[in-house]
Amino acid sequence: MLIRVIRGQKKKDMKKIIFEKESYKIIGACFEVYNQKGYGFTEPVYQECLEIEFRLQNISFIAQPKIQLEYKEKTLGQFFRPDFVCFDKIVVEIKSVSNLTDAHISQAINYLNATDYALALLVNFGEYPKLIHKRIAGRRQNNIGNLRKEISSWTE
Repeated sequence: MLIRVIRGQKKKDMKKIIFEKESYKIIGACFEVYNQKGYGFTEPVYQECLEIEFRLQNISFIAQPKIQLEYKEKTLGQFFRPDFVCFDKIVVEIKSVSNLTDAHISQAINYLNATDYALALLVNFGEYPKLIHKRIAGRRQNNIGNLRKEISSWTE
């Protein structure tokens, strides 16, 4: 059996793409909306189209859920509202801008940092001639409890 070694790492040991099937299904639905509507509409138009397309493709989702925020273990009155949470584990943030910026990426990262979700998909319908999408993996990847325990152990 031949195992290809890449930069000192066995191929079978390399990390897999998280939520690969689910994210491909979501991106496929986004491409369908883009192919049908084109580019340049406002975000609410794409939001509504994606809700329809997600239903047609049997993609489970919650549109614009309220994500509670905390600061120093105190609940804030402010909420995050990502455009979608799909499959109960992937944040989907849509944009309709001429170019994605670092601020858009930061927004998706903040959604991940505020939750236990491990993946965000940032999708831009505003660029011509194609749909732009980015996969953003969270640092914590469902280890928020372990992270808090680790940090609290530093002060003991």
